[in-house]
This record gives sequence, structure tokens and C-alpha cells, in this order.
Amino acid sequence: MKNVLRITTSILGEGSVSSELMDDLLVKLSARESFDVTERNFTDEAIPHLDGPWLNALSTAEEDRSAEQQAKVAFSDTLIAELLEADTLVIALPMYNFSVPSMLKAWVDHIARAGVTFKYTENGAVGLLEDKKVYLVATMGGMHEGGVSDFLRPFMKQIMAFIGLNDVQFITADGLNMGPERREQGIAKARNEIANSVNASLEEVAA
Repeated sequence: MKNVLRITTSILGEGSVSSELMDDLLVKLSARESFDVTERNFTDEAIPHLDGPWLNALSTAEEDRSAEQQAKVAFSDTLIAELLEADTLVIALPMYNFSVPSMLKAWVDHIARAGVTFKYTENGAVGLLEDKKVYLVATMGGMHEGGVSDFLRPFMKQIMAFIGLNDVQFITADGLNMGPERREQGIAKARNEIANSVNASLEEVAA
């Protein structure tokens, strides 16, 4: 049975629009095929930001690590293992101040590890992950253009490609803070994108 890694990044928890849309996506995907879900919810367990001691723990030989260093490395290893074991990655992705939630950036810093999820070659970095579908469910209070006021989607597309994941599908609900009517339109647009994305995946499987 396939495994889905579900990542909830909103500080609002399960009541957020990004989480609700991610639920909708998973329900529709589960109607297509059965899968196990591994959940990483940042409101249940915070993702610590990397600091000097953490980097020192990662760079210290295993036999020389203190108990505290071993715990730090074990946490990072767990995040990487969850990603490696997943066939599909689904991330609820609210925009905070034009970019990603800070704990999602921390998650990226934990899982982007040379020799494990990417490697350096004479031609530059090469991602080591493959054969994973990625759904990024983005929510935005306003209307944003990539690279102008939206650094969320370009960053996530870049970091996914950096570790080798290029089959990335964005689902976006925008204008959520621009009045009730515009909010409903944004959510309806995202739900339509979810339906179209799942239908497209069904057609690919049938082909």
C-alpha cells in the first residue's frame, strides 16, 4: 500500500483553509486508491530551527556525539525518513508575509541533507529523490504574482526540484482576506483545481 506524507504547516491548525483544502484533496485521492497517511502537524510538534549546536551535532561523528547531539540528529533523521518513505507528499501551504511559514523553512533545512536527499557534483547539485507526486495546497489573503509579491510558490518549486521532486502540483486559493465574495471565489477555484488534478491523475493511470 502506498504512503502519503501529510504536512500541516498552518499555525491555525486543522481549522485553517489550507488544512481544509488538503483534507478535501486527500478524500478525493482516497476515492481513487487506498493509502496510509503519515501526518506531520506543526501545531502538535514544533519544528525547531537549525542553530549552531544542531549543525555541530549533524557534523559530529556518530560515536563522538553526546546524548543531546544524538537526540538532535535523531529528530532530523526522522523527518528525512518520513519523506523517503512517502510515495506522495501533500503540504498545506499558507502564505505568511509573502513567503512560507517559518517552521516549514525549518523543515526544509532538516530534510535538505547532502548525500541523502541531494548531492554535489561537478555540474552542481543533483536531487536524489524521485518517483514522488507532490501536492502543494497554497492559501493567500491577497492576490500575488510569483517573484513579485509571492515568494512562497517559487521557493517551494525550487526546493522540491533541488531534492529531485519535479512532479509538483500547486493548488491555490487566493484573495481570502479581500471580502466574503472574493473569499468564496478563491476557495471554489481551489476546489475546482483539486477536482481537475485528481481527474488528471486518474487519466494518467488509465493511460
